[in-house]
Amino acid sequence: MKKMILSGVTALALFTGGVIGSGSNGSSVEAAQATLKFKDVPSTHWAAAAINSAVEQGFFKGYSDGTFKPSSPVTKAEMASILGRLTDQPNAAAQEANSFTDVPEWAKGGVSSAIAKGFIIPSNYNGKLDAKASLTRGEMATWLAQGLTVVDPDYKQALSDVTNTVIPAKEYFTGKLASNQKNAVAVALGTGLMSVASDKNFGTDRTTTRAEVAVLISRYVSVAKTKPADFQGLNELREVGLTGTNLSIIAPKYKMYPERRLPKSYDYSKVTDDFSKIRNEELVTVTNYADLRLKNWIVVNPYVQLSERSIYYPVFVDEKDRLIRGAYYSFVEFDINIKNSMNQLQGGSLINSATINPLRSPNSEAVFAYNVPRISELIGARGLFNVKNPVYWAEGLLHFDKELDPEVLLVLKNGTIYGVTAKQ
Repeated sequence: MKKMILSGVTALALFTGGVIGSGSNGSSVEAAQATLKFKDVPSTHWAAAAINSAVEQGFFKGYSDGTFKPSSPVTKAEMASILGRLTDQPNAAAQEANSFTDVPEWAKGGVSSAIAKGFIIPSNYNGKLDAKASLTRGEMATWLAQGLTVVDPDYKQALSDVTNTVIPAKEYFTGKLASNQKNAVAVALGTGLMSVASDKNFGTDRTTTRAEVAVLISRYVSVAKTKPADFQGLNELREVGLTGTNLSIIAPKYKMYPERRLPKSYDYSKVTDDFSKIRNEELVTVTNYADLRLKNWIVVNPYVQLSERSIYYPVFVDEKDRLIRGAYYSFVEFDINIKNSMNQLQGGSLINSATINPLRSPNSEAVFAYNVPRISELIGARGLFNVKNPVYWAEGLLHFDKELDPEVLLVLKNGTIYGVTAKQ
């Protein structure tokens, strides 16, 4: 991939302390120091290298007092102007006209170019971009994800595939992630374009800063030249979105239950290893305290490091956590409809499985940080569930040791059998 350069517009329209013509005082803004170092961007700053690179490439300049102001917000008009100058970004096959009525004169060309390149879709707005407003991280994710769909059609498919996925961000678990930004946030997280903050929130309503933009431009160029299938995190998000589980990616040794091992009382023609066929469907239970459905099943391999880890590892597992005998973690989101009353132990008796286990909630520090719904939040007086329709995550173990029954066998009330086991 050739080095990122700016197209068309010359230095007269480059980023300075704002954008020339944006209403800021041009005399207060000067070129960055020759060393590309700023008083407020020490070498230890998390975005120092990206900031210096962005300045070197002409996306930004520093202020006359020797600062960069990395925490200052970037407006929508400013960001659109940057995105519009990405020469490696192809134009969209179908383009909408720049129908915005509130874009300042200096930014009209940049906004039109960002539209042509697919970053901004005017029909998603009501005629106004709110161009002078600070760009939020949620809208930034949307713009970048839309841009990727122009680069590679599979990114467009990925954006659709993650519709029903589990998103590793606190806002997802607290129900505060806007539905119109959810898919874009998933793609941004799955490709590594963006990440959650230290409080585990993606921060969709937080403003996008100059430092973040410097980093995001570099990351976007890298992601755009990478195939979606090369991102394990995105693959997991897509698989969970489509089927409800990441089993095939994290534990590919688990295959469909072999006919020779299936009890004769079962009809093998009804066996499937496609979790989507039992997702959100009513299961046959051992006891009759409640009706039970499985919404999502997340598997985490605790033995791999860094990039090989599941994208869900930091949501459910702490660094200090260890398992024995090669087991993986199994986290299941249960949807239970209690018939009369039920306590936690009775809930655990619904399914007889060490893997799909509604009894035990995860207790990691990570789970608390992400605010993952747990059993303890739903238990009231006398240990009974205080709601009739509890939805929560529970923890089990996915075994590979044949002595520990490395299998999952679930039967739906409609007769479908979900059966998988570790290949020996």
